[in-house]
Amino acid sequence: FSPQVDSANAGRVLASDAAVFLKKSGLTDLVLGKIWDLADTDGKGVLNKQEFFVALRLVACAQNGLDVSLSSLNLPVPPPRFTDTSSPLLLSGTASSDIPWAVKLEDKAKYDAIFDSLNPVNGLLSGDKVKPVLLNSKLPVDILGRVWELSDIDRDGMLDRDEFAVAMFLVYCALEKEPVPMSLPAALVPPSKRKPISVPGAMPLIPSSTSTKEPHQSLPPVGILAAKAPLTQ
Repeated sequence: FSPQVDSANAGRVLASDAAVFLKKSGLTDLVLGKIWDLADTDGKGVLNKQEFFVALRLVACAQNGLDVSLSSLNLPVPPPRFTDTSSPLLLSGTASSDIPWAVKLEDKAKYDAIFDSLNPVNGLLSGDKVKPVLLNSKLPVDILGRVWELSDIDRDGMLDRDEFAVAMFLVYCALEKEPVPMSLPAALVPPSKRKPISVPGAMPLIPSSTSTKEPHQSLPPVGILAAKAPLTQ
């Protein structure tokens, strides 16, 4: 264990410490909650070394588009990636600011035209305006919920021009049968949104043995899209 997560050097990790650390993976609270539930096998809110390694492995699975499940643990995946410039122990790979944006210029022009046609207010589109465009793709509602969640990078419930381009890019990928990732790859983060990620306190990740049925956090993206189809977790 590094001192970052095992501050008391007791060979175990408390939920609050693990939450701050795992948040740096860039995964959503919902996915991290699922990872915690699978790793904390006895539901005590504490991970031993073996359980913590399971959590890290599941983070790596999620970051590479695999299902967060114990059956994924045996699949070959690269090590998990965490963003923390202050620590040499955490892998951040190439500095994200150096990676070219995955959205090509000619595609961005098309996405901008759609964006402008939806009458943005102050350069922003509300979920209500984006919803018909997403539903028009005929993709499953759970996939569209994840598209929204990944593209609303600043979590304000609105999409600006760059965030909308990310949403459209993910929709077109999904239509080409490419899996929508569980977390936004560095290359897809718009240059305008690239900055060091700060982690304010522990995230609201409350592990409990009964929490597998309940979402850990209410998700507006799923809410705006699940008008007809019920969502299974």
